[in-house]
Parts: sequence; structure tokens; C-alpha cells
Amino acid sequence: MRLLAIAFILSAGPWNLQNCIDYALEHNISVQQSEINVKQKEITLNTARNSRLPDLSANASENLSFGRGLTEDNTYARTNTSSTGFSLGTSIPVFNGFEINNSIKMGRIDLAAATADLEKARNDIRVAVAQAYVEILYDKEILNVALSQVAVDSMLVARRKAMRLSGKASAADVVAQEATYAQSRLNATQARNSLNIAILSLTQLLELSSPEGFDIESPSENALGLQLLMNPEDIYARAVDIKPEIKSESLRLDYAEVAIKRAKGGYMPSLSLSGGIGSNFYTALGRESLSFADQMKNNFSQNLGLTLSIPIFSRFSTRNNVRSAKLNLANQELQLQNTKKSLYKEIQQLYYSAVAAQDKYKSCIFAKDSAEESFALMRAKYENGKAGITEFNESKNNLMRAESDLVQAQYEYLFQTRMLDFYSGEELVL
Repeated sequence: MRLLAIAFILSAGPWNLQNCIDYALEHNISVQQSEINVKQKEITLNTARNSRLPDLSANASENLSFGRGLTEDNTYARTNTSSTGFSLGTSIPVFNGFEINNSIKMGRIDLAAATADLEKARNDIRVAVAQAYVEILYDKEILNVALSQVAVDSMLVARRKAMRLSGKASAADVVAQEATYAQSRLNATQARNSLNIAILSLTQLLELSSPEGFDIESPSENALGLQLLMNPEDIYARAVDIKPEIKSESLRLDYAEVAIKRAKGGYMPSLSLSGGIGSNFYTALGRESLSFADQMKNNFSQNLGLTLSIPIFSRFSTRNNVRSAKLNLANQELQLQNTKKSLYKEIQQLYYSAVAAQDKYKSCIFAKDSAEESFALMRAKYENGKAGITEFNESKNNLMRAESDLVQAQYEYLFQTRMLDFYSGEELVL
């Protein structure tokens, strides 16, 4: 069934970035594990909440006594006896140093932190998918550049052969042109292999069983245009309020603060209420006993009690628990600071990478236009026999290099700017 579903999806046509992200979020194993972790935290919180409820337990016992033992009339005799007891008891925590309240608070915080971790896992998948998606777009363009060179060289081989027949070109010229054509086809083959590997990487990220039939949509021309970049300080000011990794570490700081309060609860007394009912049945060897029903009725008892426990000396365990909780708080404060610094560094790196990519993009546009003009002139000279194959190949390689550099700068700039928008709180789209 799963293979049929995948085949149906692939037959629907090229995937856009949002399709890829949605599918990855649904099927990625890391995301599913984070979802399970959230459910586990929900169970932990539910357990903490239910600790306020009274417990209830039933007990049954059977005892055999040899020699002097207790009889049914509550006297002792030297005879073998047996006793059967039944009881039902409950206890209710009245006060335990606010341990239950603090445990519930910690459970809520832990659940919120796990939910933030889940969102971070989803964001990581979004970024990984977008990066793999852009890599395919880049390799597609490189393949198109290589195929255009193959088309040009194929045409030139045919023209050289025609010129050879008319005596305007030598056999060496034809061989040299065929060698150039072979190199162009090799470049196209390498570009196609790179594209296939990029497609495989994305389909594996999507947990698809096969890359066969998989294709993606190309972005619009507007998406590839230059745009004004927001400065990193403004982006960070937005990101620090919305990024889930900051939220989860802030929540864990709250968790550490509540953990100190729970540890200090060990210094306080605890009070519990208990109650129960029970009855017993006794038999003695060689002595007549009342019936089971009569004894159960006569021996029926009820109990109700309060238990107060005052900690006096706990081998310094409570003190050390408080110390450990305070150290965890200090460590979490450092962890939060480190996460914020890491976020700012990531934004700075993205920003300056985007600035560099923007400058490179502008330069590559100019270089490509110049290389096109130069190649057009060189091609005319070559076709008219005024330039050799070496000069022609050099001009052609310069054009191909300029086109490849432009494609690389174009998609590098596209990815960097979209990542900056994503850090600012926008959807990750191309």
C-alpha cells in the first residue's frame, strides 16, 4: 500500500518545495521520534497530576502457626492454628512539602520544552529539504549549460566535416573538433550524474523508496531577483522570540528553578491521611471454631489515621539535592546564553554569506554577458577560419565557466536569502 501511495504521488507531477517539506515532516523518522517524546512527556505530566489522588489497595493473607498461637477468641493456646485475613486500605497525601505541586509544574514545563524540541526537529527537516531542493535546481541548471555546449559542439562537428569535404578544413581540424565534442559530452554526463545524486539525496530525506520518476518544480524568475537584505541585528531580535531552540532552553531554565523548590521541600514535614477496613478468620487444630461468616462479621474492623513525618537528619541528602539543583540552574543559564550566541552567529554567517553571494551574483551577471559577447565574436571567427580550435575552446570554456558561476551564485544567493527570511519568522518558500 505504501509503495502504491508513493507511486501515485510521483505520477502527480513535479513536487514543489512545500510538497517536499510536508511529506518529509509526515514521514521523517527523527520527527516521529520527537513526537513520541512529546507523548511520553504528556504521560509523565498525567502521572504527576494523578499523584494527588488517593490510592486504594486490597490485601489477602493466609498464615499457619505451629505451637503456641493466637485463637479466634483472641487468646493464645499451644496448638496449630491458621488465620485468613482480608483488608482494604487507602491513603491520601495531605501535605508533602509542595512536592506534588512542583512536580506538576515541572511536568508542564517539560512538556512545553519537548513540544519546542519537536518544532526545532521540524525546522531542521525544513532547512535540510530546502537545501537539497536548491541543490537539485543548481545541478539542473549546470546540466542545461552542459547540454547547450554539447549541442553547439555537435553542430560544429557537422560543419567541420562539411568543410572537410569542400576542402576548407583539414582532417586534423575535424579530429580536434570531435575531441572537443567528446569532452562536452563527458561534462554533460558528469552533470547528469551529479543531478541524479542530488535527487537521490532528497528522496532519501523524504523517506521515499526510490528516486525513479521524482522531479521538482523550478522557482519563478521573480524568486531569483536581487532583494534588500535586513541587517543581522534586526533578524536576531525577531528570531530570539520565535525560534524553538531558544524557547526550549528558556523553558528548561524555568524547570531548573522549580526543581530547586522541589528539592527544598525535603526540609519540610509531610502529612498523610490513611484509612481501611478488614476482617480475619481463625481456626485451631482440635478446637471448635465459629463459622467463616460469623468470624468475618465479628472480626470486622475499621481504621482511620493521620501520619506526620518530620525530617530531622537525612544524611545530608536533602542539602545535596538542593545544591545539585542550584548547579543545574547555573548550568542551564549558561546553556541558554550559549544557544542565543549560537543563534546570533548562525544569523551573522547567513547574512554575510548572503552579502557575498549577492556581490558574486552581480559580478557573475556581468561576467556572463561579457563571455557571451566574446564567444559570439570568437565563434564567428572560428567558423570563418580566422581563429583556431584552441582559441575557440578557450572562449567556449570561459563562457561555460561564467554560466556555471552565475548559476552557483544565483542559487547560493537564493538559499541564503530564504534562510534569512526563515529566521525572521517567514515560511521557507522559494
